[in-house]
Amino acid sequence: MTDPADGAAITAGLFHVAVKTNDLPATLAFYTRIIGLRPVARPDFGYPGAWLAVPMPGGAAILHLYAGGPAMGADGRAPVGTGAIDHVSLSCHGYHAYVARFRAARLDWREFLVPGTHLWQLFVHDPSGVQLELTFDGMAEAGPRPDMSDHRRYRAGESFHDPARYPQLA
Repeated sequence: MTDPADGAAITAGLFHVAVKTNDLPATLAFYTRIIGLRPVARPDFGYPGAWLAVPMPGGAAILHLYAGGPAMGADGRAPVGTGAIDHVSLSCHGYHAYVARFRAARLDWREFLVPGTHLWQLFVHDPSGVQLELTFDGMAEAGPRPDMSDHRRYRAGESFHDPARYPQLA
């Protein structure tokens, strides 16, 4: 790492990810009730939105949601999916508790074991089609390992997002 006093450019960490949405209530419910982020103060930008943080003391606002004017494309709707960004990964604890949340909300998900590591992963989509990768230290998790059967195993590039599953979240 270089000393910033010498004028060098330094990346210190991820500040936030911003997600455009056509359904702010459902998206906010997904990230708070299913993923477990918590709302934090957000400036009034003149359009609807929310800032969400990791639920721990001093957790930084890492996810910004926004709707309305600036989120809209030429057709008057926010784009769906992650575009050039394949997914957003969050470090998590409580693998089987997340699976239970997905089941209770009737959301589809995929599971994965990262080869040669102790990392367990869950993949799920938010109401706007953004794919999330929840990554866990498998050595610290209780219960069975991820389900790698054909119907549950995550396969890069295969979409399993179903927008019809999300209206009930709002």
